[in-house]
Amino acid sequence: MHIAAINAGDTLIPLWRGTFRADPDDDKSTWPWAVLMKETWKKHGSTIADATLFLPGSFDHPPHNPVEKINSGFKAWEWLLYLYGMGPAALFGVLPDPYWTNLCHLVSGMCLMQQYHITRTDLIKAHEHLLTFVHDFETIYYQHHIDRLHFVRPWIHSTTHIPSETIAKGPPICSSQWTMERTIGNLAQEIRLHNSSVYANLSRRAACRCQINAIKAIIPSIEPEQNSLPKGSQDLGNGYVLLRRRERTAHPLRPCEAGAILHYLSTCRIDVTAALSVTRWARVRLPNGQVARSAWKENAMSQQPHIARNIKLSIDGEMSIAEVLFYFNMTIHDEAKTFALVSQFSPPHAELLRCSFQTVIACHYHGDTSLKLIEVSAIQSVVAMVPHRFPGIDDTLFYLIEWPGLDIIQMGGIE
Repeated sequence: MHIAAINAGDTLIPLWRGTFRADPDDDKSTWPWAVLMKETWKKHGSTIADATLFLPGSFDHPPHNPVEKINSGFKAWEWLLYLYGMGPAALFGVLPDPYWTNLCHLVSGMCLMQQYHITRTDLIKAHEHLLTFVHDFETIYYQHHIDRLHFVRPWIHSTTHIPSETIAKGPPICSSQWTMERTIGNLAQEIRLHNSSVYANLSRRAACRCQINAIKAIIPSIEPEQNSLPKGSQDLGNGYVLLRRRERTAHPLRPCEAGAILHYLSTCRIDVTAALSVTRWARVRLPNGQVARSAWKENAMSQQPHIARNIKLSIDGEMSIAEVLFYFNMTIHDEAKTFALVSQFSPPHAELLRCSFQTVIACHYHGDTSLKLIEVSAIQSVVAMVPHRFPGIDDTLFYLIEWPGLDIIQMGGIE
């Protein structure tokens, strides 16, 4: 995945900024793709920096302002979120159409290949997008000019082999450099002899860890299970856990919130005559380890946190995006259930979705006019929804960024 992150960014960004090394016979003023220059580059950097507040903490290290940090310590993970998460939306209307479309082919193919679970259909789609990216890159950048041959770096050709190698070796994210780097970091923390016999100590620690892992694999019961649930939490089963903060007593709801709950109860054939009150919970830990917060929790914080209340839902096989207002428990037909009151985002902008090959999923936010009650088990993951003004579109839309590696959302009905 470092191919997709550092190498791609190290080629594309200098091309777009007009700082890529040029042959003496190649006039940079003839580069139609060199648009991220001067004030346009600064404005683009501010757009990226402003978006980081909307990235949940579970997304790890958000990208810095590329104007300030791209040449000093911009990490591979930052490249991944910047180029593949924010790139297609942030560069829409900035890059000329052929070059933006070429980027979307790369992002679409690589995002499919970053999943832990990859279907045969996804492999075929990714292969098609990556082949198109390479062909079009050579056509619109290299243009078969010998003085631009150095544009076509080895990583560009390597992307075409990723889908076929996945069949033999499994998803690239499981065999990528991330795993090795984490292992090196963990072993380095265990070194105790820093001044002498460092490598002997490191070798011994690695051998010891292998022995321990082998014993655990042979005798799984040798390591007792540990209860990792925090104090005051509630285990919901199947990996879902309600986490505090929690109200001590039930509180009445706003009319719009009560209306959404009453509508759900009417579908369950339950009549409610008394005023509705609930005891709200603030957070839910998901099976994938992410923690989904709520607007009730985040809006009460004195300092604005990184927003983690936007979620991806799966209801009857249909995928959608929503903002969580709060969580609560309710008993229906003698069965205890846990619900989330959410505000659903609109379906994605159809034209942006189509022309970006589903890399730009941009929705309207309807707030209290689109409330719905859903069971917590419908929540798939925490996502980022970043507000952005797309050129040529009057309203502010919120575009989706998913955590690299999780199964990406597929919006049905639009090819």
